[in-house]
Amino acid sequence: MPVRFRKQLIATTQFEAVAVCDVDGDGILDLVCGDLWYQGPDFRKWHPTVPVARHGEYYDDFSGIVLDVAGDGHPDIITGGWWGESLRWRKNPGARGTPWSEHIIAAGIGNIETTRAWDIDGDGVVEIVPNTPGQALCAYRLIAPGTFAKHEIFPTGCGHGLGYGDIDGDGFGEFITPKGILKRPAAGPWSGPWTLLPGPDLGWDASVPIIIADLDGDGEAEVISGHAHSYGLDWYKRDGDTWRKHAIDPTTSQYHDLIWADIDGDGQPELITGKRYRAHCGNDAGEFDDLSISYFKWTGHGFAKVPISSGPLGDGKGCGIHFHVADLRGSGRLDIIAPGKDGLAIFWNEGN
Repeated sequence: MPVRFRKQLIATTQFEAVAVCDVDGDGILDLVCGDLWYQGPDFRKWHPTVPVARHGEYYDDFSGIVLDVAGDGHPDIITGGWWGESLRWRKNPGARGTPWSEHIIAAGIGNIETTRAWDIDGDGVVEIVPNTPGQALCAYRLIAPGTFAKHEIFPTGCGHGLGYGDIDGDGFGEFITPKGILKRPAAGPWSGPWTLLPGPDLGWDASVPIIIADLDGDGEAEVISGHAHSYGLDWYKRDGDTWRKHAIDPTTSQYHDLIWADIDGDGQPELITGKRYRAHCGNDAGEFDDLSISYFKWTGHGFAKVPISSGPLGDGKGCGIHFHVADLRGSGRLDIIAPGKDGLAIFWNEGN
C-alpha cells in the first residue's frame, strides 16, 4: 500500500533550503530555514537566526547542513550561495532569544550551486563539499572548533551536479560529476588531486546530489540523477566500459535534489524527490507545469512512481534546492520537510 501523507504549511517564506536539528537542546527537533528557526513539535513559534541576502527571486542560502562547528554541543548550520561566492556557518547559541552569528569558512570560491556533506576520510565527521560548477572541486574538513582545512579534489570545474559513494566496490568513495568519476589517490583522500575517469553522460544540469546505490543487488553500484533545469529523472547501469541510461520519469522538470531513504518502512530505500519551483525564475523547461513531490519504489527492474503532492501553485508542492526527511515526532516514520519559493511545508508520514 502507498504511504499516506498529511501536508502542513509552516510558512510562506521563499527560502529554498532547510535544516533539521534540535536547536535549543530540549530534545525536540526544530527546523532552520533562512533567517528563522521554527520550534518543534508544532513549528508554530518562530525565532530569528541571521539576515540572509536576497538577489531578485533568490536568497543566498542554498544548503542546510547540520554540524557542531563551534564544538560547544550545539548544532550549527552550514550554507553557501551563488552570489556571495562563499561557504559560511551560522553559530547556534543553543538558547531561545539569543542572537545567532555568521562566520566565513571560505571566501572567493566561486558560485555555489548548493553544498553537501560526506564523511570522505572515514573519521566519523562529515566534510563539506560545495558544487562550484566553474571552479575547482574542494572539500572542507573541520580540524578545530570554527576552523576548516581546504583540500582540492580536482583543479578545474566539474560542472553542475555532484554525488559521492563507492562506485567501483573498492571500499572507498568516489565523486561523480557530469565530467566523470573522480577516484581518490592510493595514499589517501587528502594526499593530492583525484583521478578523473569516464562516467555516465549525465547532461549539463545533473542533480545535487547524484545518488550511488546498488539497486539490483548484484554487488555493482548504479547511478541515479535528475535534470535540475530541464525534464527527466534517470538511472544508469554499467555495462562493461559503458553506462546504459534508463528513464525513471521523463515527464517532470527541475529534479534538483534527491534523497535515498526508506520512506515506506519496508527496510529498503526509496528515491524521494520533486520539482524545484522556479529554479531559473521562469526560464527553465517545464517551469509552469504542476508542482510535485513523489517517491519512486524500486521494482527489481525499474522504478514505480508514487505521488505525494501534485498540482498547481497553492495546491501542489515542490521541494526546493535542499530538502530533508526526518522522524519529527518519534513515530518511527520519516516525514518530508520541503522548502522552496512556494513556501515551507511538512508532509507528515501517516504510514500505509
